Parts: sequence; structure tokens; C-alpha cells
Amino acid sequence: MSNDIYSGLTQLGSAAAIPQNPDEAVLERVANPQAGQHYAVRFTAPEFTSLCPMTGQPDFAHLVVDYVPGDWLVESKSLKLFLFSFRNHGAFHEDCTVTIGRRLADLLEPQWLRIGGYWYPRGGIPIDVFWQTGATPADLWIPDQGVPTYRGRG
Repeated sequence: MSNDIYSGLTQLGSAAAIPQNPDEAVLERVANPQAGQHYAVRFTAPEFTSLCPMTGQPDFAHLVVDYVPGDWLVESKSLKLFLFSFRNHGAFHEDCTVTIGRRLADLLEPQWLRIGGYWYPRGGIPIDVFWQTGATPADLWIPDQGVPTYRGRG
């Protein structure tokens, strides 16, 4: 890669193994070429998986991350590898969702960030987890996350 905003990236454009756990995962950021503009970014991960920390059985979620960038953007390959790192990681739904949101907020220092974790039922109960850094920006269109409440056959 050329010596520009992408020059410090270690995963994009090369082979990168899936980290064994979220603590080993390296999230990377790039300078926001539209810094100063007020806009929203959305990442959707409809096939997120982790493990129940008690039973080791798989848990599945539909994650939606919205953020208003400041000076930084998350590099999407590093985000994908970070999310993959939960695949063999045991944690409750709340911990997974909030951990992802906090790691992104710490890395990016966004103007605003929210995550919705829409978890599929286990034991007959779906769990939805929401976390955000502050009040939703009033002067910017932030669409609904578009994930309906779980209804089963109902």
C-alpha cells in the first residue's frame, strides 16, 4: 500500500488469521477523509456468533453498529476479524454486546456510537442489548436499526 492514510494498517491487503479471542483481536482505524462532515456509518453483522460461558453452546445475534465519526473510521477487515474472534469466546449476551461497543468507542473516539445486539432465543427467551455513548444526535438522520422484536411463530 502507498504511504497514505492506509499505510499503517497491518491486516488489510494481507492474510490475517482469525484471532482466538477478543482480547487478541487488533482493531485498526484510519483517518477520516471527511472529518468535519456530520454523517452516520452503519455496520450490520446478521450472523454474529459467540458461546454460552456456562454450556459452551453457540449463541447467535444480529448486531447493528451505528456511529458518527470524528477523526477516525474503523477499518472494516479488522472489525470483521474482531467480530469473528467471539466465535469461540464464552460470554453472556450483555457482555459481548457492550464489549464490542466500548472497544469501538475507545478506538474511534466517535462523536456518537450505538450498538444493538438482537440475540436469538435460548431457553425460549430472546435477549436484546443496547448500548450507546450519549444522546442520539438531533441534527442528523439516524435510521431505525430495522431489526424487529423477536416474534417466533406468533
